[in-house]
Amino acid sequence: MRFILTKELGRLSRWLRILGFDTVYFKEENYSKLLLLALREERIIITRNKTLAERVAAKAVYLKEENLPEQLKKVIKRLNLKIEENKMFSRCVICNKSLEEIEKEKVKERVPEYVYRTQEDFMECPQCKRVYWPGSHWQNIREALNKAGVK
Repeated sequence: MRFILTKELGRLSRWLRILGFDTVYFKEENYSKLLLLALREERIIITRNKTLAERVAAKAVYLKEENLPEQLKKVIKRLNLKIEENKMFSRCVICNKSLEEIEKEKVKERVPEYVYRTQEDFMECPQCKRVYWPGSHWQNIREALNKAGVK
């Protein structure tokens, strides 16, 4: 399932990417362009704009919820999303590209020294070149998801 989120849902877009979902964060106010992109790429629109959600020809989810955990729960329940462990942490939270494995030696100058010493597995975004690794923040994210009722 692929999504396109409107400008007021930036934090939610990051969390959907963390869960492994292909998620475009549309920051513009040009809803015609948003709709064309949603239709062309077969994306579900997620928005806090009720009028937009009611008027579009594409599939849309309206979120009245203001806090992130409630938004995430509603999207997962409404769309019957399955959270797959092997897809979590597979996309760049900044630019949405699928991450690629990278050799440890190639990140030595790009990560903190402690991280380089203690981690073996690294991933890189092919677009923005951001480096990711399975540190304690991954466990913190899992705990935050559990607290939000996302299993």
